[in-house]
Amino acid sequence: MVDHARARRLSKRITQIVADALEHEVKDPRLKMVTITDTRVTGDLREATVYYTVMGERVDAEPDHAGAAAALASATGVLRSLVGAGTGIRHTPSLTFVPDQVPEEARRMEELLARTRESDAEVARLAATARPAGDPNPYRAPRERDGAEEE
Repeated sequence: MVDHARARRLSKRITQIVADALEHEVKDPRLKMVTITDTRVTGDLREATVYYTVMGERVDAEPDHAGAAAALASATGVLRSLVGAGTGIRHTPSLTFVPDQVPEEARRMEELLARTRESDAEVARLAATARPAGDPNPYRAPRERDGAEEE
């Protein structure tokens, strides 16, 4: 039987332990700009997927994704030992590190919104100078009666 509440608690604890270990324990300079964003644990508590993002040294600098992935792969054993000591569960889950796609998706959504705003501005500009394609008053006016019809 799967205990989802226990898996959620364990994933939160693993996130805290790994983030703290990257900040204080592991001395690899490639991991200096790595942030742990989320952890997902399987129902049997045997495997944990840890999601991370990598920031650049400066705002305009490109992050070193390959270096961070290599550093996390080399530190997996140490991190798993720390997770085992920090959680106290019988079987320490194996750790898999996956780059988080949220920043890229957010950037893509911002680009889509910018394009949408541009096209909305273009439509508004065209609508400001637009004229009706047909008769300016497309509705029928009531017929006026002449004197011949009344007789």
